[in-house]
Amino acid sequence: MNPSILRTLACCALLSLAGIGTVQAQTAVAALPDFTGIVQKNAPAVVHVEAKYTGEKQAAGRSMRGQMMPGQDTPDDPQAEILRRFFGMPMMPSPQEQKHTSLGSGFIISSDGYILTNNHVVDHADKVTVRLQDRRTLTAKVIGTDPTYDIALLKVDAGGSLPAVSLGDSRNLKPGQWVLAIGSPFGFDYTVTQGIVSAVGRNLGQRDQPYTSFIQTDVPINRGNSGGPLFDLQGRVVGVNSQIYSNTGDYMGVSFSIPIDVAMNAVQQIKSKGYVSRGMLGVTVQPVDDDIVKAFKLDNGAGAAVVDVSPDSGAARAGVQAGDIILSYNGQTLQQASDLPPLVGMTKSGTKVPVEILRNGKKQMLSVTIGEASRDHDAMSNGGGAASAGHSGSAALGMTVQPLDNDTRKQLGLKPGQGVAIGDITGAVAAQAGLQAGDVILMVNQQKIGSVAEFQAATKEVKAGSTVLLLVRRGDQSNFVGLTVPDDK
Repeated sequence: MNPSILRTLACCALLSLAGIGTVQAQTAVAALPDFTGIVQKNAPAVVHVEAKYTGEKQAAGRSMRGQMMPGQDTPDDPQAEILRRFFGMPMMPSPQEQKHTSLGSGFIISSDGYILTNNHVVDHADKVTVRLQDRRTLTAKVIGTDPTYDIALLKVDAGGSLPAVSLGDSRNLKPGQWVLAIGSPFGFDYTVTQGIVSAVGRNLGQRDQPYTSFIQTDVPINRGNSGGPLFDLQGRVVGVNSQIYSNTGDYMGVSFSIPIDVAMNAVQQIKSKGYVSRGMLGVTVQPVDDDIVKAFKLDNGAGAAVVDVSPDSGAARAGVQAGDIILSYNGQTLQQASDLPPLVGMTKSGTKVPVEILRNGKKQMLSVTIGEASRDHDAMSNGGGAASAGHSGSAALGMTVQPLDNDTRKQLGLKPGQGVAIGDITGAVAAQAGLQAGDVILMVNQQKIGSVAEFQAATKEVKAGSTVLLLVRRGDQSNFVGLTVPDDK
């Protein structure tokens, strides 16, 4: 073939490939969402929140809770000081003022001036002000707060109708969806960041809002974003930005938002009765760990293991017992123990709820009337802290047991005929499990124990390679502890 013809064909091929590449690039760009419309519509409803503390009281300054650091840059941050000195940062308090100031974000939920933010932004503040996008600064009244959900409701009088956000349904969120945040990180008002939903239903444990199933995202959130809105692609608020996970105090790719349905439930209760109530089932639960799976011969670790039932609670009256595995609550399957508290907390007291349990290998459905949790402390815990437990009087388990007198039972809140006490730790199995003399054994492999004879009967078959599950009480805490006797081989 003529060389010139070959060159011509080669050029045409290259041009075709280039054209294909351009089309693919344009298609990829076109597939990315454009957030400008969401920002233009909703930014006027986002506010900058500043809380002041007088006298010796120091600002809580927690613009991100838990592993989260203060909501404003720190006085010893040299870069922040350079910005302040040479360019001016009127939105930021001076280092001296920071000791008495907490900064955060918020958003207007109704045109009459109601504003939603985090409790930790305004907690114990003497004066709260909000700044609107048109640069008006208004004094805000704290209508009510709920530390457990970390929600605060503010009210301003702007002398007219205010722009308000549209509210979405966080229950429809799925991992992979685009989301957008608007807030005031480090005091920079109306900063827009975007990302995707990384996970939903994320529970951060007993000490960090056990009643909240967080939305986890990779949206860049920093100090000062707390209380700001998280939007979906329809421009509806689906969450309240609340926490980040960080060992530096700044964003590291993991952010958490309170679902808007949880936040608005708190808002409505604050408006109607001045406080937030939560449902109470009346149980203490722990995760279904490998020891429980093995001892109960379960297929997996789904559900919540009941380690204690409060007397006179709805659970007690419905027949829930220590050793039961709660499989579902009100028709919702529990994948893990931490799924239970948020579901119970959102249930109105007095409601009858179906609770599916597993007891002695058989499933049962119980109807439980939900009570009201105390507003002073959590009525339900879902952890498994260090527990005490021991096992059998056999030498293989490394302990001895002795009768439990009624005075001790009364002090521990136990009924007559409940439990035996560990007398001595005599071997490695019990010692390695953290058991101590004085711990009380309530159950052995789901069998209630009330005497030394019952304990010995329940543990007489223990041999090398066996796993025994004990329900152990230490002080006012009960936990399941699995003891595995080493195989002699």
